[in-house]
Amino acid sequence: MSFLRQAASKWRFLAPALSLLAPSQYEIDPAAACNALREIDLSSISAIILNATYYENATEVETLGVCTPIAQISEPLCRVQFVVNTSSVSAVTAEAWLPTSWSGRFLALGNGGLGGCIDYINLDYGSSLEFASIASNNGHDGNSGVLFANNSEILEDFTSRAIHVETAVGKELVAAYYERRPRRSYYMGCSTGGRQGMYAALHYPSDFDGVLAGAPVTNFNHLMGWSGMITKYLGAPHGDKSANFIPSHLWDLVSEEIFRQCDGLDGVIDGIITEPDACDFVPETLLCEGRSNENCLSKVQVEALRKVYSPLYGLGGDHLFPRFDPGAENASFGKWALFSGKPFAYTEDWMKYVVLNDSSYDFSQFGLADVARMQAIDPENISTFDGDLSAFRARGGKIITYHGRADNLVPSGNAKSLYNLISRTLGLQPSTLDEFYRLFLVPGMEHCIGGKGAVNFGQRKSIGSSRLQHIDEKQTKLKESSQENFQVPGTQPSNVLLSLVDWVENGRAPDTIIGISDDGKTTREHCRYPWKSQWDGNRWMCAKEAIGAQTGQSLHSD
Repeated sequence: MSFLRQAASKWRFLAPALSLLAPSQYEIDPAAACNALREIDLSSISAIILNATYYENATEVETLGVCTPIAQISEPLCRVQFVVNTSSVSAVTAEAWLPTSWSGRFLALGNGGLGGCIDYINLDYGSSLEFASIASNNGHDGNSGVLFANNSEILEDFTSRAIHVETAVGKELVAAYYERRPRRSYYMGCSTGGRQGMYAALHYPSDFDGVLAGAPVTNFNHLMGWSGMITKYLGAPHGDKSANFIPSHLWDLVSEEIFRQCDGLDGVIDGIITEPDACDFVPETLLCEGRSNENCLSKVQVEALRKVYSPLYGLGGDHLFPRFDPGAENASFGKWALFSGKPFAYTEDWMKYVVLNDSSYDFSQFGLADVARMQAIDPENISTFDGDLSAFRARGGKIITYHGRADNLVPSGNAKSLYNLISRTLGLQPSTLDEFYRLFLVPGMEHCIGGKGAVNFGQRKSIGSSRLQHIDEKQTKLKESSQENFQVPGTQPSNVLLSLVDWVENGRAPDTIIGISDDGKTTREHCRYPWKSQWDGNRWMCAKEAIGAQTGQSLHSD
């Protein structure tokens, strides 16, 4: 299996060598040390340095790849561009941003979709928080699956290899630049990046001490199948020529009716459905019975809605994937990815270039048999639906996952399913599972970011983790990251990445995270699952008694 298996022993035993007392400055000449990296020989691990440049002042720089032309550098740092040949016909292109002011920590970053795109936003974010930050193109450029056709090596980079490669080479660059290895290593990603983080914890448990995995697209094949089936229910590939297609103005009507039925279930009318699983949406109220066809739905359209808001079951009646979350249809980001009457692009690409390797595939034939075929193939275990995190847990690793309850691309029920799978596989009750794995469900949040609610909590560079907040948190060095500070609504929003650091390095696990809205006016305490977010008449709080995810029994969390 090329470079990885040959080099695995080299990196497996590279333990952090630094003291837990973390100075933020190291005695090096940063510009000279950066220039020296151009000559470093990494041929033994199939890596080649493309360029190394020191930036003393904030600036904009041109990027590698095709996804975005310009990136922002906010901190003095050494930018290293490199490529790793993973086989004779595949390679991973990556960048390491090594800040002059370094905490001794390493941060690897993931990707999104079927990409293909170096995460420059979070390279800047990570380096601004004094992490030596690494990101790659996941083995190919662009956000489609066309390059997977007839190239199992590029597919392997995407499914399973790129994060491990960027991490291994990145740690060598850190050691060469700072003349010492990182004392702690972390991972951060969302969506595909969330899946990559979970894959690393399952298959490369020594790579990271802490993993932050947002909206992970675990159970990947069934998610691709579910996405394809949703678009079929709504008329794909025939679009508005199909009787079950629902145009945009009627989706507004659907959303309005869902919120009329379910917004108040949490005790507050605020445009947020806190617990979508409690919403038993009745679409028949929208039937055209004595009403104008412009403001109602046909029986065929209502039946399509019933399928959308129901779980996906397989040919044998087995449960494959949770339902679309009521309230998520109102999401702004990627709103028409499933509702346009066209096939979901990632599902169509996966069928064409991976499952069938046939670019002429006709999506009108897509069905449950294809979903089963996807899962049967499951290249390099891309499904990432495995609860055996015992090795990662045994070495003291910590995982924080989060998922928006208004995610219109990956239902939040998928995060619950993963939590329950890990619990069953390891035989752990929530109070014990929470010793190393915690899930936070975020009401109102869309896919990874955005939405109506307190959706910013340091999961990426955003308004909820603004430059001012970065500076403040860097200066405090986590001294104020006590559980009390994280649990008081109205205080400065918490940073979930630094909460993970605090958990790994100081043993303080976050019971809650505090988010802030995009307008900066609203904060809310988000609870670790399976605790419940409840309105007590004055504020949101986390109930100590939670409803069991499967049985409905009360679970008392310590």
